[in-house]
Amino acid sequence: MPRLKKIWMDGSYSSKELAKWCEQHGGWELEIVERDREAECFEVVPKRWIVERIFEWLRRDRRLAKDYERKVQTSETLIEVSMVRLLLRRLGRVA
Repeated sequence: MPRLKKIWMDGSYSSKELAKWCEQHGGWELEIVERDREAECFEVVPKRWIVERIFEWLRRDRRLAKDYERKVQTSETLIEVSMVRLLLRRLGRVA
């Protein structure tokens, strides 16, 4: 993945070994995004809402609601098709 530079991870993945592995194998910077421990109520965590929003967009496709595929490549292709369809739908509204 030549364009990937930084990986945002949940606080539960705050391992030094994982950060070292990411740096060695891909030259990726690992940034841990944690919630505020002093918050008394729900707060939106920066960066995490982006991932959750994309997961929700993908859940709209029935084929991606459950993993019926035998090969990982098929699942990856279906995710790409779903995102392309979303992008085309948005571009169609602009034109």
